[in-house]
Amino acid sequence: MSITYLEAIREAQEKALRDDPRVYIYGQDVATFGGAFKATKNLAKEFPGRVLDAPISEDAMIGSAIGAAIEGMRPIVEMQFADFSTVAVNQIVNQAATLYWRTQVACPITIRLPSGGNPGSGPFHSQSLESLYAHFPGLVVMTPATVEDAYTMLLEAVEIDDPVIFCEHKYLYNRLKADTLPESGLPCDQARVARLGRDLTIVAYSAMVHEALAAAEQLRKEDIQAEIVDLRSVKPLDVDTVLASVARTARLLCVGESWPWGGVNSEVIASVVTHGFHLLDAPPQRINSKDTPVPFHVGLWGAHKPSTQGIVAAARRLFEW
Repeated sequence: MSITYLEAIREAQEKALRDDPRVYIYGQDVATFGGAFKATKNLAKEFPGRVLDAPISEDAMIGSAIGAAIEGMRPIVEMQFADFSTVAVNQIVNQAATLYWRTQVACPITIRLPSGGNPGSGPFHSQSLESLYAHFPGLVVMTPATVEDAYTMLLEAVEIDDPVIFCEHKYLYNRLKADTLPESGLPCDQARVARLGRDLTIVAYSAMVHEALAAAEQLRKEDIQAEIVDLRSVKPLDVDTVLASVARTARLLCVGESWPWGGVNSEVIASVVTHGFHLLDAPPQRINSKDTPVPFHVGLWGAHKPSTQGIVAAARRLFEW
């Protein structure tokens, strides 16, 4: 029986609750309703008193989780949508991210952000905020792209003593499946070469890994071999794996669903230019969503975000440089 990306997240939370009595889940509608996307379905029945419904106050949710972490708990906080986490930015970046550096007291909280676009979701439920949170020291920002990583990285997030922003992509919830869940995975600070190639490196993360893989398959028919690097986490950023790939291919294309200005793609390109300029045979390129709010209309949304065909076209231009 196959396991979806969403089910992997639920299984990871179940295991964390079962293995560690310090773990609890807090969020809007996570108990009785099982979460907006059913990522906590039936967990309140399995673990009475440890899956708790929160008021509609993201600020209070994170504040209480920080207090619980100070007292030795390891909370998992579900935001219904990543967009809503901005209500709690003060708690996240001024309290959780800095707590250890001010007090030497760890803040092991995991904040689950259902991220990215879905057809018809519009500007208030579709944002990719990993670049925002990666800006602040003290936060770990995970962006799993596979069922296996959704499972193992969430378990790792709960074990880490630092606050973790766990960006799980809504578009992958029920579209991505695996046969089994692994016993272990790569550490979150290591990127993964998802496909080997010789002609150019495409760096992607989260849902864009799958667009990049589909593009690589199309490019193969033109005898262009694209190597795909899945970042897995954007903070910390595994620049070494990216540089090793660029050393093999001499070309770099970065793909991300977030907006272009000051994003993950910019940081990857800056790092490669700084540390590996001598490896490049062409200027690094990037593809992001358009620099506008996310549109409601399905057709406009499809044109707004990076696509397989857009990646193919950009890769072809880069290869011909």
